[in-house]
Amino acid sequence: MASERMAEGMESDRPDGPSRAPADRPEMSRPRPLDAIDRDILQLLQADGRASIRSVADRVHVSRANAYARINRLIEDGVIRGFSARIDHERAGQGASAYITLKIVQNSWRTVREQLRALPEAAHIALVSGDFDVLLLVHTSDTRALRDVVLTKLQAIPEVLSTRTLLVFEEDDLDAES
Repeated sequence: MASERMAEGMESDRPDGPSRAPADRPEMSRPRPLDAIDRDILQLLQADGRASIRSVADRVHVSRANAYARINRLIEDGVIRGFSARIDHERAGQGASAYITLKIVQNSWRTVREQLRALPEAAHIALVSGDFDVLLLVHTSDTRALRDVVLTKLQAIPEVLSTRTLLVFEEDDLDAES
C-alpha cells in the first residue's frame, strides 16, 4: 500500500496502492483544508496515478520530501482513496454497460449497498434522491449477462422493489486525458 511504503521510508518512488481505501479507516470528522499545491498534486495524480514522487515534486515545485509528506497526508486523510487503472471495458471483454435504477424498501440502504458491493459486475453505487433510490453502474460481457444481473441477481434482493435499466451506448471518462 502507498501509505505503508511511504511510512517505511520511501522504498518506492511511485505512489502505488489499492484501488479502494481500507474499510477500517476511521473517517475524519473535519478534513484539513487543501491548498493550491495539494490541489495541483491531486490533479497530477488523477491524470497519472503512476507518477513518481520525484516527478510530482518537480511539477509542483516542492522538494521530494514535501511532495512525499503531502501525498502521505492526503492518503491518511482519505482525500486520496487509492490508485487504480482506467479500463476500456469493451477491450476488457465487458462490452455491455448499463446504469440501473433501483427503488428499495425504506431504510434498507445499508443492507442493499452491501449486497450490491458483492456483485462483480458493479462499478459504481450511489444513494440518490428523486424518482428512484439507488443508481448502479454495471459492466458485463454482453446483454445476456446483463439480463442475468438484472433479472436474477438484483431482483433476488428482497429489499429491491423495482429496477429500470438504461443501456450505455457510448461513454467518455472525463477524468482521463485523451
